[in-house]
Amino acid sequence: MILGMSPMVFIHVVISLVAIVAGVGAVAAMFKADRAPKWTAAFLGLTILTNLSGFILPADKFLPSHATGIICMAALMVAIYALYLKGLSGRWRALYVGTAVASLYLNVFVLVVQAFLKVPSLKALAPTQQEPPFAIAQGIVFLAFVVIAVLAVRRFHPR
Repeated sequence: MILGMSPMVFIHVVISLVAIVAGVGAVAAMFKADRAPKWTAAFLGLTILTNLSGFILPADKFLPSHATGIICMAALMVAIYALYLKGLSGRWRALYVGTAVASLYLNVFVLVVQAFLKVPSLKALAPTQQEPPFAIAQGIVFLAFVVIAVLAVRRFHPR
């Protein structure tokens, strides 16, 4: 056990957190019309790895996290296709930005869920994740990512 987690869960968490950091770097670069190939490749690759490692964690049934992973993988496939195969031409630029930001949002969404499950002070505020503090936190995160996506689409016009 590492910090109360199995080695596989610990690796999954570390990959997830590094993917989020890389995603922040990639999305921040979009605001400067920069493709940021290293940040972007790290974000896309690590987010795929996050989803794949999440699917192999032990589970007795299909969980909401599995559905989130499937949706995220679909968004990632569109982002990768738009970036590497379509070269961000035409509408593919906006599709890339939207799906990349959506993938980052889904990672952060899961981070918030896990924070409310694992951090005692947050768990006390929303023990079943049906309480207003959880909904408010997720609402703020969602609205922030909508704004980020809209602004990134407007500003990301790389040469």
